[in-house]
Amino acid sequence: MAKAAAGEGVYRVIDVIGTSKTSWEDAAKNAVETASKSLRDLRVAEIGKLDLKVENGKVVAFRARVQVSFKYEG
Repeated sequence: MAKAAAGEGVYRVIDVIGTSKTSWEDAAKNAVETASKSLRDLRVAEIGKLDLKVENGKVVAFRARVQVSFKYEG
């Protein structure tokens, strides 16, 4: 079987949701860093959605839905 040329490959995209008490940026960073502990060769992360958790009229958490892609091995 011939090897794929540089830049070719097959990738999977999954959604992960990170949370933070301080910012959306930290929430996204938490999502990517946590995903990288169990997925290898992460390539791209894209913010899909940002939202807030509100309790008693106050923001208590920032949430970021992040789509991360990783390359299939083979």
